[in-house]
Amino acid sequence: MNELISSGFFESIMLICFGASWPMAILKTIKAKNPVSKSFIFLWLVIIGYIAGAINRGYHKIDYVFCLYIINCTMVAIDMILSYYYRCQIKKQEGAKANG
Repeated sequence: MNELISSGFFESIMLICFGASWPMAILKTIKAKNPVSKSFIFLWLVIIGYIAGAINRGYHKIDYVFCLYIINCTMVAIDMILSYYYRCQIKKQEGAKANG
């Protein structure tokens, strides 16, 4: 049992479970093209948490758990970039309507 705990087995299960939700969030953002309900503070906190976990993991050893942190952080960053992009598009459309 100690080998499972020290190998990051349970940590990797947590990261896989969280990681499974990010592709769905990305697809939802792409389909909706309207990030009104997105909490950018929440996304930044998640990214900071993943970066901290990756730094901690990488400081001790770079293994598959470290890679899971990087993959999850990348997916959250993609969702955030898409959300910012669509938010800017909405603002441009609103500006064009106001001027048009």
